[in-house]
Amino acid sequence: MPKWLVVLIIVFALILLILIVVPATAKVLFIKDAKGKVTTLFNSSNPSTKIIDKNDIKHLPYPVQQWLNNSKVVGKKTIRTVRLKQEGKMRTSKSGSWMLTNAEQYFTIDEPGFVWIADVKMNPFIHLSGIDTLRDGKGKMKIKILSLYPVVNAEDAKMNSATMMRYLAEMMWFPSAALSPYITWQEIDKQSAKATMEYDGITVSGVFTFNEKGDIVRFTGKRYREVNGKYVLCNWGGINKEFKEFEGIRIPSKSDVTWFEEDGEFKWFEVQITELEYNKPEPY
Repeated sequence: MPKWLVVLIIVFALILLILIVVPATAKVLFIKDAKGKVTTLFNSSNPSTKIIDKNDIKHLPYPVQQWLNNSKVVGKKTIRTVRLKQEGKMRTSKSGSWMLTNAEQYFTIDEPGFVWIADVKMNPFIHLSGIDTLRDGKGKMKIKILSLYPVVNAEDAKMNSATMMRYLAEMMWFPSAALSPYITWQEIDKQSAKATMEYDGITVSGVFTFNEKGDIVRFTGKRYREVNGKYVLCNWGGINKEFKEFEGIRIPSKSDVTWFEEDGEFKWFEVQITELEYNKPEPY
């Protein structure tokens, strides 16, 4: 075999190694580390034993009571942990291309926390690995191209607030968390209520809007967003489009996550819940 052909084969093999094997290995290690964070999160959870009854919700505003009754949590065990799978698509700008997204997310309720592990396909050859966490009132976000090269590594007081706001909004997937001592409610009218979450020195608030049945159709609040390299408070929230029962509890199953800008809405994430289990504190 000619030497030039041997060299060409070696070069091709190295390129193949760099483009396929290294990223694949990095992705496995990224997921392993993320699942370790899930295990650590769940180690702080307590088994669910209390059954929710009508006396537990009678102090809440009318639309919140209607939501909890409609979601069918009354008569069931309090939710302590959640694990779920998502699929959808996201984009980074109004004119940006949509990127297919698959994710797993894990929540604890007694001590509010979550781990969100996402795989985002920028194109058939390049993906992003992302992890968003809330633990002990501290929020962190890391995103890596090909699971190797960091492009986001956010961790500060504003990220703490942004991550806690996310938790408050996503509480609609585990409704009994509305009874948590770190959440207070204020009725606005018969179809909306303001929720305020205070934990570890951080306070966030948002408005839940309900339809006549008691489904949450909209959430709005102010969340920190990166704009030109700085984090600023912006109007943010979600619009729920479909509802489904998981383990006998009715929740929003398909939602649009949106920044409400002065010149219109920027829908940046379309998400659908494909699997969900309560009180099963272990990673998939």
